[in-house]
Amino acid sequence: MKQFLSEDFLLQTETARRLYFDYAKDMPVIDYHNHLPPDEIASDKKFANMTEIWLKGDHYKWRAMRANGVSEDLITGDADDFTKFRVWAETVPFTARNPLYHWSAMELANPFGIRETLNGDNAMKIYEACNAQLPQYSTRSLLQHFNVKALCTTDDPADSLEHHKALRGEGFGVKVLPTFRPDKAMAVEDPAAFKAYTGKLGAAAGIEIDSYQSLIDALKKRHDYFHEAGGRLSDHGLNYFIYSDFTDAALEQAFQRVFSGRQLDAAATAMFKSATLHFVCQWNHAKGWVQQFHVGAIRNNNSRLLQRLGADAGVDSIGDWSMAEAMSRFFDRLDAGNQLAKTIVYNLNPSNNEVFATMVGNFQDGSVAGKMQFGSGWWFLDQKDGMEKQMNALSNMGLISRFVGMLTDSRSFLSYSRHEYFRRILCNLFGNDVENGELPADIPWLGKTVQNICYNNAQAYFSF
Repeated sequence: MKQFLSEDFLLQTETARRLYFDYAKDMPVIDYHNHLPPDEIASDKKFANMTEIWLKGDHYKWRAMRANGVSEDLITGDADDFTKFRVWAETVPFTARNPLYHWSAMELANPFGIRETLNGDNAMKIYEACNAQLPQYSTRSLLQHFNVKALCTTDDPADSLEHHKALRGEGFGVKVLPTFRPDKAMAVEDPAAFKAYTGKLGAAAGIEIDSYQSLIDALKKRHDYFHEAGGRLSDHGLNYFIYSDFTDAALEQAFQRVFSGRQLDAAATAMFKSATLHFVCQWNHAKGWVQQFHVGAIRNNNSRLLQRLGADAGVDSIGDWSMAEAMSRFFDRLDAGNQLAKTIVYNLNPSNNEVFATMVGNFQDGSVAGKMQFGSGWWFLDQKDGMEKQMNALSNMGLISRFVGMLTDSRSFLSYSRHEYFRRILCNLFGNDVENGELPADIPWLGKTVQNICYNNAQAYFSF
């Protein structure tokens, strides 16, 4: 029987151990997608206690506590910080076989050195022990502790990027770069919210937005602004891929309708989104950016909690839309004009893994190794089973050796343990193949492959 969270955690063979400890463990991290707040990095924030650094904004933990019968008042309400920590500690034993059980144990072990499994009985002791260490762990020191070399936040086109600029001017050793996420500029389902957003975007761009072309001009100006600030990626959260033909006249008509407060029908909504996303993707190609598509979430399912807490409250789930045809036509329109940028697609529904893995293969063009990427297991799939399924699909349908590896996709500065989690799973996957005689026991070759997936491929892929 193996001990829980031993140094061989998740490593089932001697080959896996060699690959992890000799090759993967100490590789730096490029975190090319996360939701960390740049203002907290710029101010080098220190955290008051474990509740602030560990539970605030963590909708994974919120979902688990709700499922465990914890009142919302104790999760996101006005309860004091220790009470919120205690109810999480009481929930942890019930998360057995959920990735939260592994992540929580790993995050207490690194950086805090605590290897005692959290529960209600030891909640106060662990809370105080971690709190005593927090003064040495500011946002910047945590990034350096986890050997992060570059990270990309997720930013609205109207954002001033003042914090990114400040960090760049200071010469902070970790590159903190913005990512262009124009979802709100395409969210025409709510005409009032859309019009309000165009006012904000127009003010940032110095353009009065009163037509579709002026909307595109403003977005393009902000895209240029992000590039000047070091941005090299765009990111797009899509329920599903949309493809629609469009004309200038039809786009203007749709814009004026929604701008005047009237609802668009489904066809006009699809056209508006498809066209606007197409234009952004053309700019991405022209600037040599990478574009990311996070696809497949059905969001804000619980209207009561949405009204109480807003978005990102832990009431999203896996959607089950048809994906292949629209994705094919969307990419093909860009490729036909030689305007398809380096692209990463993340799939949330595991039944579509092979669909995504084979689709990206259609648009590899020899210009860049691994130009089209089937991205790492995302959101509900960034756990052992989900990661293994994604990597197996990629291995079977493409080249895992060209994979750009793991991203954090988190709002927590303690979540970098997920890179260790991924690397252990990756090394175990290759180690099992060697032990089973399915790959040669050429450790230097496999070690180099593992290092490439952990860091080197991403370093070469992103133009930072």
